[in-house]
Amino acid sequence: MQSMGVIGLGAFGQLLVQHLRPYFAITTYDSSPEAQKFASTKGVNLGSLEKCASARYVVLAVPVLQIGAVCRAIAPYLLPGATVLDVASVKLGPARDMRSALPDHVHIIGTHPLFGPQSALGGLSGLKIAICPVRRAGLARTRRLLTFLRDQLHLDAFLSDPASHDKDMAMVQGLTHLIAKVLDEMEPLPSRQTTLSFDYLVKAMQLVRGDSDELFRAIERENPYSAGVRAKFFQLIDELRTQLENGDG
Repeated sequence: MQSMGVIGLGAFGQLLVQHLRPYFAITTYDSSPEAQKFASTKGVNLGSLEKCASARYVVLAVPVLQIGAVCRAIAPYLLPGATVLDVASVKLGPARDMRSALPDHVHIIGTHPLFGPQSALGGLSGLKIAICPVRRAGLARTRRLLTFLRDQLHLDAFLSDPASHDKDMAMVQGLTHLIAKVLDEMEPLPSRQTTLSFDYLVKAMQLVRGDSDELFRAIERENPYSAGVRAKFFQLIDELRTQLENGDG
């Protein structure tokens, strides 16, 4: 088995470890009490930051704003030819931080699993993951990653790039989380006399309800395209409200 270091054992880091441990010898690093409890309960190997960083594959499962600092901390321990991957919900910022802080002798691949612990409750099969090579990751290496994700984890893995990824996610995630936040504030919602379309809307809200405020802020603030999407959305809402209040249309 090849070695993998997973830095960060939050909700997604835990999901990651549980699905990848059959394929890699995994060492994790996270000093939080929650991580210690998870590792003890699940038999996950906790090690030092240096140990994690010296693995063949190093996965950064930390909040977006921590990626730069973590990269600077692990840079001295990374092995030549190692591959560093992130799992952040935005890609331009993390790609810039990793490219700046990590040594030239490592490969860098940005990834965004387009699912979370709630949407993965039924397994990973058919769920999507975007792969954004950032530096040095050649075609053969990238193909091996895609093949592993598709054949072993049964994910819908596809190639992207940081800019096009963030443009799409500004609408896909930005609007979804925004609407979910508003619906959450409108509780209690009807549960018996509902339509199928409303049920789907509530289900969408429930899929992201467990996401942290930190993730919400990253999606809305760290994606450079989110502000424009929000502005357009609010503009259209205001125009529709005006039409309804004035009896137009």
